[in-house]
Amino acid sequence: MNALSRENYGLVLAFVGMLIFSGTVPATRLAVEGLDAYFVTAARAAIAGVLAMLVLVILRRSWPSRAQLRLMVVCAVCFVGGFSGFVALGLRTVPAAHGGVVLGVMPLMTAVAAAVILGERLSLRFWLFAVLGAVVVAAYALRDGGGRFDIGDLYLAAGAMTGAIGHVYSGKLSREMPGWEVISWELVIALPLMLPAAFWLMPAEPAVVPVSAWAGLAYVSLFSMFIGFFAWNAAMALAGIARASQILLLQTFVTVGLSAPVNGEHIGLLTIVTAIVVVVIVALGQRARAADA
Repeated sequence: MNALSRENYGLVLAFVGMLIFSGTVPATRLAVEGLDAYFVTAARAAIAGVLAMLVLVILRRSWPSRAQLRLMVVCAVCFVGGFSGFVALGLRTVPAAHGGVVLGVMPLMTAVAAAVILGERLSLRFWLFAVLGAVVVAAYALRDGGGRFDIGDLYLAAGAMTGAIGHVYSGKLSREMPGWEVISWELVIALPLMLPAAFWLMPAEPAVVPVSAWAGLAYVSLFSMFIGFFAWNAAMALAGIARASQILLLQTFVTVGLSAPVNGEHIGLLTIVTAIVVVVIVALGQRARAADA
C-alpha cells in the first residue's frame, strides 16, 4: 500500500471513529441526567476495561514493553480521569449540543499536542485552516452561551485538552501495535482503580434510575470508551495524528444533529450555517499537505 492509499484509508477509519465518538456527548448527557457524573466516569471505564481484559486474554496478547506501558499510563489518565471525567462533569450544566460545540476545539488541541510532543511539522496552510475551524466553533459556543462560558464549558475545555494529549500518545503507540490493542491495554491499566470505584459509587437504588440513563452509560462504555478507538487509533497511525484530528471538526455537528432526537434539543439556523462553514474548512484542511520533516 503506497503512502497516499494508506493516508486515504486512515481518513476513512477516522471518519468511522468520528461517527462513533459523535454519540459520546448526547449519550453522556443522558447518563448524567439520572446517574452521578463520577459513577458514570468510573463505570464506563470499568465496563470497557473488563471487556478489554477478556479480549487480550482470549487472543493471548503479550505484555507491552516497559516504555509502552509508561505511555499507556499517561493515556489511561488522559482518557479515563481526564476526558471522560471532565465531560461528564461539564454536561451536568450544559446541553448536549452546546457541549458538542465546545469540544470542537479538540482537533486544534490535538494538532498542537502532536506538534509539541511528537515534533510533527505541518504546513502553514494546514495551521490556518485548523485555527479557523477552532475559531468558528468557539465563536458559536460563545454565541450559544450568551457571550460567556458556563462552568461546564471549563470542564469541557479541560476534557478536550486531556483528550488531545491522550490521542497523541495513543497515536504514537498505534504505530508500534494494533490500535485495538493499545486502547485495550490502557483500559486494563485503569481497571484496578475504576472497577472498585464503580461499585463504591453505584446508585443505592438502581431500579429507580431512568432506562435512558443506563442506555447512555452502555453506549459510552461499549462504543465511546472501547470500540470507537479500534478505528480511531488505526486512523492516526495511517493518516497522521494532526491530519486525522481534523476529521473531528465534523464531530461537533454530528453531535449537534444527534442532540435533537436523543436529547430533545432544538437546532437553530445558526447551527446549520455554522456546520456548513466548518465542513468546508475541514475539506480544505484535508488538502493541506504536511510539511517535510
